[in-house]
Parts: sequence; C-alpha cells; structure tokens
Amino acid sequence: MTIKNIAETSYEGMFRVTPAEGPAFYIRKDYLPTLDFDLLEPGAEFNEQQTDEILDAGLICVVELKAVGYLARAEQSRFGLTQKLVNKKYDKKYIDAALTYLEGRGYLSDARYARAWLHDRRINHFEGRTKLAAELGARGIGREVATAALDEFFEENDENEICAKAYAKFVKQGKEGDKLIAALMKAGFSYKLIRHCEP
Repeated sequence: MTIKNIAETSYEGMFRVTPAEGPAFYIRKDYLPTLDFDLLEPGAEFNEQQTDEILDAGLICVVELKAVGYLARAEQSRFGLTQKLVNKKYDKKYIDAALTYLEGRGYLSDARYARAWLHDRRINHFEGRTKLAAELGARGIGREVATAALDEFFEENDENEICAKAYAKFVKQGKEGDKLIAALMKAGFSYKLIRHCEP
C-alpha cells in the first residue's frame, strides 16, 4: 500500500487515510499495535504485513463508528453492544478493540448502563433486588457493577414501597394467597419483605 494522503478529522484522534489505490478509510494511532504512526505520510509505502495492520486499524474504526451510533441513541452495556455488532457481522477481534477503546474514553460504561436501565425499569415495573440483579446479569452486567448500581438505586427508591405497589398490582390482577406470594417472590421480593408489605 502507498499512502496518497492522511489528514486528521474532526473526530479527536481519528485520521482519514487515502491510499494511492482503493477507497479512503479511517484509523487511530491506538489501533496500530506495532507500526509507528509517524510513518504514515504521503508517499509512504508499506509491505503486506504493515498494510494488513493498517487495514485492521481501519476495520476497528468502522466498528467504533457503528458502536458510537448505538451509544448516541441510548446507553449500552458492553455485552449488549457486542451482540448488536456481532449481529451486524463485524469480526469479534475488531469489536473487542473498538469497545475497549470506547470504555477507556468513558463513552461505554456498564455502570452507567446499569443505573440508566434501573431508572427506566422502575417506571413500569415493580421489582425487588433479586429480580433486578438477575435482569442485569442477563444483560451481561458483572456482579460487582450490578450490586453497586442496585445499592444506589435502593438508596433513592424504598424497596418496601416498591413491594407495596407490586402487592397492590397483583391483588388488582386477582391474585391472592399462595399465588400472590409466588408472584411477589418471582418479582424479586423476599418472603420477609412480602410479609412486611401486606396490608
């Protein structure tokens, strides 16, 4: 590959590379593990191995830009964003590199996602700690991150009050006795908390 032109873009640290042959693409210094970025200048020629590394950096940038598009719409977990990108047929090694970069820059955060998810979830669902922890785990959120997010959530939201709302909701749906208790336990409330919430 021969470089025809290279120019920094408005996206911090990203450069547009125009090769002598083929379409232009984007790269970051961070995505070049062994090649000295300063060698990329107009007229520079690269062997096959170096070209592969440059093209790999370009493919990581493609994934990064797609991931940023998802993040612009809503908070994402690393697990969920990985699944979306895999479904778009991006290679896992490029996904891992791009998401690691985005995490390092604070654009992608499982902790922030967990807090946002809990905030949104409380609007239409009345669930206890156990159920919410399981739901976060199913979304790829690690136990430590989930516990911290849940602790913060229950500092701001009284679990007794949430249990009472769930209790009223299930009674309104016609549940009573053992079926009511089973529904509340399935919603993540402990037996002790359920007994405390009974009118």
